[in-house]
Amino acid sequence: MIRKILIANRGEIAIRISHTLREMGIAAAGLFTDPDSEALHRRSMDEAHRIESYLDANEIVRVALECGANAVHPGYGFLSESTSLSSACEKAGITFIGPQTETIRSMGDKLEARRLMQAAGVPVLPAWESNPPASEYPVLVKAVGGGGGKGMRLVQKPSELADAMAAAAREAGNAFNDARVFIEKYVTKPRHIELQVVGDTHGNVVHAFERECSIQRRHQKIIEETPSPAVSPELRATMGATAVAAAKAVAYRGAGTVEFILDAEGRHYFLEMNTRLQVEHPVTEMTTGIDLVREQVRIAEGHPISFKQADLRQTGHSIECRIYAEVPEENFRPDTGTIAVFRPPTGPGVRLDCGVEEGSSVTIDYDPLMAKLIVWAPTRDAAIERMKRSLHDFVLLGVRTNIEFLGRIISSRDFASGNLDTHLIDRNAALLHSPAGTLPIEALLAASLSASPATNGASSSFSNVWTSGAWRNT
Repeated sequence: MIRKILIANRGEIAIRISHTLREMGIAAAGLFTDPDSEALHRRSMDEAHRIESYLDANEIVRVALECGANAVHPGYGFLSESTSLSSACEKAGITFIGPQTETIRSMGDKLEARRLMQAAGVPVLPAWESNPPASEYPVLVKAVGGGGGKGMRLVQKPSELADAMAAAAREAGNAFNDARVFIEKYVTKPRHIELQVVGDTHGNVVHAFERECSIQRRHQKIIEETPSPAVSPELRATMGATAVAAAKAVAYRGAGTVEFILDAEGRHYFLEMNTRLQVEHPVTEMTTGIDLVREQVRIAEGHPISFKQADLRQTGHSIECRIYAEVPEENFRPDTGTIAVFRPPTGPGVRLDCGVEEGSSVTIDYDPLMAKLIVWAPTRDAAIERMKRSLHDFVLLGVRTNIEFLGRIISSRDFASGNLDTHLIDRNAALLHSPAGTLPIEALLAASLSASPATNGASSSFSNVWTSGAWRNT
């Protein structure tokens, strides 16, 4: 039995994992670095231990042994898809809450993953290691060992290929210590659809339906939902069976995600497998009632999956928005500062997975993701309206955020109609800017908050907007 789990991550995912562990009667041990010495996740654990880096697998295993943790949960950080942590845990006799090392290795290598999927009968896009036929352009140069848009280049014609491959290889080498790249057929107007899968050590694999992840900026997801407005019951069954076959092909253990590209004709192709819990897992939990972290822990203890495929149902619709400290109008550059005001939305069907609070520092040391706002409602239209209201009610001052930008996307005609693809933001430049003649909501709120009782919020309060500690003109 697992008695104590060391959570090898930070921020909102560390807090979210700790909630389930405490409900299961398992001690939650956390980690923190010097920049995170006052972070919310540190104070949300039963105990917390200082480390030099969240990326040092050997240091994490050392801390686990010293504090008496007999399991490590990697969250969804870099180490969750690196064999360094899983193999270090295996050598130390510590349970790794995730798939086997060989599964992580094979799925982390996109060429090996493609080979395995083809052998399992899973559809894949045409790919080449060099010089595709001219008739196949445009093509996409991709890193063999990475993701998140790094080491990726769109190539429109053969004369651009050599330079694109060289640039992608340099970026991939810097980001993943693996400079290998390959070339894949490019799908115009692609939708990004992923299937949640769960596998155990008894040979059981089930899928927990799809998530639509097509709203992306810089190849990273920012809005996810389930069910997908593009997936019919028949397609859902087909893609679900494909995802299960993919997971069985690698004897998958734990919670993972099989990712697909869906083209305009409704054909799906294997993209990659994420061998971890995903950032967007809450929308699946909201519509199925499954606690995916609990399931991960039970499977790691050797139990079979607690439900059968036939038992699973989706109820209603759920949408997630990722709240970042960034400036969409300036190519999504990250912002830093101290959160001066933090008033998240509340109400029925609203969930917030959050790693910050009032007074938290947002620094350049880590990813600028601060929170995930998730809503549930009986229908997609109702979920959209609930998300609009929740984003409108979300007050977060002290750093620039993408909250207004998310509200514009959710309120757009394309989103309402389900006319989505991974280039929606690129096609709609107007989404990046507030309507002409309006001040950012941060400015208006800061002005209101800085108004003195004597002026009762009169125009003199606006003189403090640009110097207020609550909002900075950066």
